[in-house]
Amino acid sequence: MSEPTPYDHDRSAYAREGLARLVLADQATEVADSAAGLVGTRNDVDTGLAGRVSQARQLVELAERTLNSAIIYEVERGSSWAQVAAYLETSAEEARERYTPAVQAWNTAFEEPYRLDETGRKRIPQLPTAAYDPKWTCTHLDRWAFLRRVGIDDRQAVSAGLVMADTADEPVPAEDGS
Repeated sequence: MSEPTPYDHDRSAYAREGLARLVLADQATEVADSAAGLVGTRNDVDTGLAGRVSQARQLVELAERTLNSAIIYEVERGSSWAQVAAYLETSAEEARERYTPAVQAWNTAFEEPYRLDETGRKRIPQLPTAAYDPKWTCTHLDRWAFLRRVGIDDRQAVSAGLVMADTADEPVPAEDGS
């Protein structure tokens, strides 16, 4: 996939750690919104028997995905498997064995950001949407956080703390524009 997309440029402004943090924040909003759906009681009569169990199970699945994202973020920021395992209440070896596939999938998505669909004409992003389109995600998450008063009146509660790409490592453009 040699042709770049507009998102490639936007994504390159962020360090992988920053992109992983965006994915974690995005997944956390899904968990929060899903959990909020279990709070109200007014529509319980409209929910089929055992319907709230279905919602709670979905919440657990979202939380598991969020945990995977948190582990990817921690690995990106330099946490060891022993440090991660301490919070999982397991051994470093067990944590590494269980979560390495998620970390490897994350790494592979950076090596091959797109795959072709079955027609061979459309590119399908391999990165989570939050990492694929970080500019939109920052706008969305900053708004989400502001409306829920996360960070009180901070209109950049999410985007302001992200790790950006190190511009010192970028090549200096040649004088002739090439």
